[in-house]
Amino acid sequence: MRKFKQLLVIVMTLSVMSITSCSSDDDGGGPGNAPSGVLVAKVDGASYQSMEISSSATIANNGNNLIIIATNSDGKAFSFTIWGYEGVGTYTIGGDINIANVASYTETDVDLNNPQNSTTEIWQAPFDDTVAGELNVSEETETNLKGTFSFTCKNVNGDQSIKNITDGSFDLGIQVN
Repeated sequence: MRKFKQLLVIVMTLSVMSITSCSSDDDGGGPGNAPSGVLVAKVDGASYQSMEISSSATIANNGNNLIIIATNSDGKAFSFTIWGYEGVGTYTIGGDINIANVASYTETDVDLNNPQNSTTEIWQAPFDDTVAGELNVSEETETNLKGTFSFTCKNVNGDQSIKNITDGSFDLGIQVN
C-alpha cells in the first residue's frame, strides 16, 4: 500500500507539471527589435520587413483569439491565428494540444502582363502533429502589441519545401473586434 501511495504522488506531480508546462501565462519574453508598426523576421536567413499600412494585430471573439497579418510590397506576408489568447505569454504553434494555433508565410508573384498567371505559394505551420514553433507576446496595451516568434513551415500544397522563420518580432497596432 505504501508503494502505491508513493506511485500515486509521483503520477499526480508529473500530471500537474505537464499541465502547467503547456500554459501561456509566462512573461512572453522580450519585445524583440521590430520598428513601430511592423513585423520583421528572417526567412531562411533573408531579411523580411512588413509595411506599417498593411500590418496589424486583431483581438477578436471577446478577447479569446489573436490574429496577426503583416504584408510587404514584394508580395510576401505572414499570418498567425492564436486560439485561447490570454494576453502576455507564450503560445505554441502546433503540437497535439495546440493544433489550432497556426502560422503561415506566403509569397505571391504577380504577373503584371497577365494577372491570371500570378501565383501564390503558402508555407504553413504546423504541417504535422509536432510543435512547429511559438509566438511570444511580451507586451499588450490598449493600442499596441509587441512580441517575438519563430517557426518552421512547409509548402504542403506545392513543392513540399521547408522554410525556417527565425528572429521574428512585431510591434503592431491593435484592433479589437
